[in-house]
Amino acid sequence: MRWLGFLILAGGLAGGAWTWMAAGAPQEIREAELQASERPRARDLGIAPGSFEPGMWNAITDVPGVRVGHATVIAGDDVRTGVTAILPHAGNLYREKVAAALHIANAFGKLVGSTQVAELGQLETPILLTNTLSVWDAAAALAEWMLALPGNESVRSINPVVGETNDGWLNDIRGRHVRAEHVRQALTSASDGPVAEGSVGAGTGTIAFGWKGGIGTSSRRVRLGGAASRPHTVGVLVQTNYGGRLTIAGIPVWQHVPPPRREDSGDGSCMIVVATDAPLDARQLRRLAARAILGMARTGASGSHGSGDYVIAFSTTNRIRSAASGDEVPTAAVELLREERLSPLLLAVSDATEEAIYNSLFRATTVRGRSGHTAEAIPIAPVRELLRKYGR
Repeated sequence: MRWLGFLILAGGLAGGAWTWMAAGAPQEIREAELQASERPRARDLGIAPGSFEPGMWNAITDVPGVRVGHATVIAGDDVRTGVTAILPHAGNLYREKVAAALHIANAFGKLVGSTQVAELGQLETPILLTNTLSVWDAAAALAEWMLALPGNESVRSINPVVGETNDGWLNDIRGRHVRAEHVRQALTSASDGPVAEGSVGAGTGTIAFGWKGGIGTSSRRVRLGGAASRPHTVGVLVQTNYGGRLTIAGIPVWQHVPPPRREDSGDGSCMIVVATDAPLDARQLRRLAARAILGMARTGASGSHGSGDYVIAFSTTNRIRSAASGDEVPTAAVELLREERLSPLLLAVSDATEEAIYNSLFRATTVRGRSGHTAEAIPIAPVRELLRKYGR
């Protein structure tokens, strides 16, 4: 297959979003761009979970230094997949690691590199999201990219972190169409600012609650020491591909706007990435990660036997310099948030997760893929009417 790649500049999609496609597919992409530009985010409909205000972009990139990139892979009638990259900072992450932690709600899935993150409480590579059968190819490409960075010439071990959800209903998943060049493009095109959402990157072929799912993001700004204190930011990015009974702002949407595909089994997965600039260690980040599942639960997730629901959280402060940096000092001074100040962050992450999931649905566009399967985008008009009916 001959692959062509170009940067999406139109249709309201953000920087850091590339589409790779076989010759003959551009009309489909242009139509998807147009659809995306016309679809709202949750706040455009008046849906704003919680009392904290979002950051400038209402995205994980509101956390200073965090960047996101996508590579969307489309070919023929049956390839609908991609990869999404989340970079905690713009430097060499192996030489300047960040504190990180995991929370696993249900482990029916693959999260490459998770055991080392759990053991050391550190993240030494960007986080990649992709489809189930491409995690190992993506991990190999990420390791290759990291090893090639200046300063890593003598590195003999690297721990790539790659999560997934299964997009096999829309995508020829057995073909393992995510290549090293797609991973590199997601990494090198990653940027701050607004984040492309919906049917893009790792969310290209996903389905949530019987509707088209995808990538969604949101953020919250929190003051932890009173009005005079410097605000900290919590940002969340999700890859939604799970079932249950869709609930929005407490409204049982599933009763009023039934999806074309029944999702009563609840099978499927959700990958959640949490970032913050609050000075937290791995233990505190583990507590933060656990609260993201509360936001997911508010959307009607059932947490079924077949769900792979993972949260990985990191803090961009207190960077951990590796031996490769030449730093031989055996101790390091770190700043940590006091435990009694943590509660607002715990609340903020659940609110941001809930909103990110809504954004993944509202921004997603209808996708037709493998075997003629079609995942319909959730219709906006009846949801808007329900919000009016319920006084939201």
